[in-house]
This record gives sequence, structure tokens and C-alpha cells, in this order.
Amino acid sequence: MSTETASTEPDSYPARVRAFAASDPDAVVVRHVAPDGAETSLTWHELDRRSDALALSLREQGVGFGDRVGIAMPNSLPLVLASVAAWKLGAIPVPVRWDLPDWERARLRETVDAAVYLDESDIESIDRWIDERLADGQDPSADLAADLPDVVSPSLMGICSSGSTGMPKVIVINRPAVYHDVFSTPMIAMWGPVPTPQTILVVAPMYHSTGFTTLNNMLGGDHLVIMQKFDAALIVDVIERHRVSTFTATPTMLKRISDLPDIDERDLSSIEWILQGAASMPPSLVERWIELIGAERILMAYGMTEALGITALRGDQWLDHRGSVGLPMRGTEVSILGPDGETLPPGEIGDIYMQAPAYGGSTYLGAGALDVTTAGLATVGDMGHVDADGYLYLADRRVDLILSGGANVFPAEVEAALIDHPAVADVVVIGLRDPEWGQRVHAIIEPKDLSAPPTFDDVVTFAKSRLAAYKVPKTVEIVDVIPRSAATKVNRGALVAERDS
Repeated sequence: MSTETASTEPDSYPARVRAFAASDPDAVVVRHVAPDGAETSLTWHELDRRSDALALSLREQGVGFGDRVGIAMPNSLPLVLASVAAWKLGAIPVPVRWDLPDWERARLRETVDAAVYLDESDIESIDRWIDERLADGQDPSADLAADLPDVVSPSLMGICSSGSTGMPKVIVINRPAVYHDVFSTPMIAMWGPVPTPQTILVVAPMYHSTGFTTLNNMLGGDHLVIMQKFDAALIVDVIERHRVSTFTATPTMLKRISDLPDIDERDLSSIEWILQGAASMPPSLVERWIELIGAERILMAYGMTEALGITALRGDQWLDHRGSVGLPMRGTEVSILGPDGETLPPGEIGDIYMQAPAYGGSTYLGAGALDVTTAGLATVGDMGHVDADGYLYLADRRVDLILSGGANVFPAEVEAALIDHPAVADVVVIGLRDPEWGQRVHAIIEPKDLSAPPTFDDVVTFAKSRLAAYKVPKTVEIVDVIPRSAATKVNRGALVAERDS
């Protein structure tokens, strides 16, 4: 395993953009793919010049050093331009989920507390502001460089989250907007060389850290192909068309891609590696992707927006540590602590605490606070254990833990078992109030065929073949579709509240 090193003289984010614009102005650096497959793109020169023009417009609207710029819009080139423009002013871009109900938007916007807040209604305005400034003979690059030759934002981004509390918060990354190789070098390169520059497909919404942090890879010289929205069939078309090198996806996304009826006949040969995060992969899904691209091209990782650290392992390691999310990487320290703060031995489930000085950590705006030990390790509420070799295994979020008849049931384990049922397309498991059990295990199932959903007895029999009796769902609910966000996350708290009420 090779060792990564950071740049000895790191550049600011604006300096990186300007350097590429000077050295390779006509190279296309980012493409956008609309839901109908239509594409638009920016070269390095266009990205630099147009973000300069937008930065001047945002400055006129009141954005200054250290201010936050809210960007509530779908994956798009204006989102990229607004983010780069914010960095050029020393401001902090905060991508915001755009498809929320008005009441939730309002309270999130209050929490972001941005100097300027851009939403989807501003997409056309952004292009107009830029074109008007470029058309009047001004040189925005010269004007901006004269005032702000090399400004560094105190934080590279803020990411919005309701986490487990249901209350809005912004996770502000403490690391400044300075480019470091360690955060753009392909993680898979820790196992061996990877051809660069990469062509990175962005399948996640950029209001999520998984999507937004690809801009750091862009500043390392990689090319981005940004999907406006997730569409499994279109994603495979784009992989073939642009010879995509890599992408990061959730297990739900990977399952939808692997379930395509023609996936075994499609050309995935350009893929050097994929990264899976956000949740543990069901074993059957890992094995399916091993069939598609090979074990050594699959990387599974565990980390969080709060920048506490990261663990990872490659597919061939997973085969010897099935279910693990890997070993600590990049200076990460992991400890499993019990209810009294004691360090638990291998194999015993407790709270996962992590720290990694290189990541810099984060600060919350709004609700919530991290639980931090005197040694500086922190937790986001996930539970798990390590094995004798130091590999980490996730159990679930403590807040999602189901206490049924005095026994702990982790929803993720039940979901991983049920997703392999041939009639199940998607599943979420929650705990509902129950007079006999305290909480009962309740499975919400989206069937592959709505006209022929699995019966309660089908689900229970299948679950009993894979789970201990106390983990088997006591009730089953069939729905047309699991209500997932564009990042394929589900709000368990809302699902529980709807049913318990």
C-alpha cells in the first residue's frame, strides 16, 4: 500500500482555477448532463472568466470574506460557477437541498444565514449577470485579481443536514479552501497507481458532500461529468459515451444500476474504480459488482460530512472481512466506546469515535453538537465494532436502534437480509410502538412488481432463513415507492411519526 503526501506548498482554490485556465484554457473541465441526455460544458478558460464575472456580481450584492453563499439549485453549471465565485471572494459556498417544502426551506435558509441566497429561480439570472458584465467591455479577471489576488476562504464549504434530530443544521468544514493533494488523489491509489486525470461521474446531488467534494478533484485536474439527477439507465449511457473512470454512489444507487436488465452487456471497461459510501453494502450487492467490474476496482468507505476521519477497504479485502467498512486511513484513529466511555474489546458493539487531524473537523450552525472525548475523538451517533485485525463494522445509528422485547435490533441488518428477496426492490425497517414488545420491527417494502407484491408470510419466511427470530419483522407494509431523497436517503423519523400517530 502506497503512502499519500500532501502538497508542500498548497495553493488557494482560486489560484488553482487560474493556473489551469492559463496552462490549458481550451480543455473541457466540467460537463452537465440534463435528464434528457443533453449536455453543456465549460472549459477552464470559461470557468475562470465566468466565475470572475459572477464573483463581482455577488460582491455587489453584499458578499464578502467569510460570508456564506447559499446555493439551492439542482446539479448544474451555475451551481459550479457560484461555488467557484464564492471561493474567489473568500466566501463559503453552502449547497442547499432545493426540493424541500416551503416551511422547511424557510427554516433551513434562516440557519444558513447567507449574505446572498441563490435558488433555482436564479439559474437564468446567473447567466444573465455574467453575460452582461462580459458584454460591457470590462475585464472581470483583471478587476477581481487587482482587489483579491489570492484570497483563501476560511472554510471550503458548509453542508446542510437534519441528521438524527430532524432540526436543520449546517456542517461548516473547518479546513480552509486550500488545495491539498491528499484530498484529491484517488483514494484507491493507496492500493496502487491509478491513471490520471480521471473522468469523474457525479451521480449524487451536489447539496450532499459526496457530490460537492468532487469540485476538489476538479481542482486537482480531473474532469467532471455532472448528472442533473440520478437515472440508472442514463448513467450507463454516459459511462460508455465519456469513458468514465470513477464515480461514488450509495448502495441504493448501485443496486438500481446493477438491476438494469441489460447491464451485463454494457461496456463498463473504462471504470478504474468505484467508491461506495453512506451505508454498509449488502453482501449480495458487493458480489454483484464484483461480477460486473472485479473486486480490485471496488472501494468501500465509511466517513461523514463532519470530517472526523475515514475508513476504507477494497473489494478483495472485503472478501476476507465480509461486512466491514475498512481500516482507518489518512491518519484516522478509531475507538469503540461503551456507555461509560470505556474502550470496548474487538467484537463488542459500541459508539464509534474518530479523529483525524488532517481533516480539520467541523462546526455546527443550528441544532446539535458533537460528543467529543477529552482525547479529542468525536462521534456522530453511529454504532459498530472492530475485529481483531482492526477492521470496522457498522451496526446502525443509535437513534435508529430498535429495542424489541429487551433485545437490540439494528435496522440495517434486517434491511440487508430482506433486500435479497426476489420480489423486493427496496426496503426500510423502522421500530414502531408496541404494547407487548415496546417496539416492533416493521418493514416497509417497495415491491419489484406492484401487481404481485410479496406476502407477509413470504417476507417472514425469507427473513427467518437469514436472521435470528427476534429480528424478523412482526409487521410488513407494502408501498408504491420508498420516499427517498435525491441522495437516496430516507427520513426514518418521519416514517415512524406518520405511523405511530
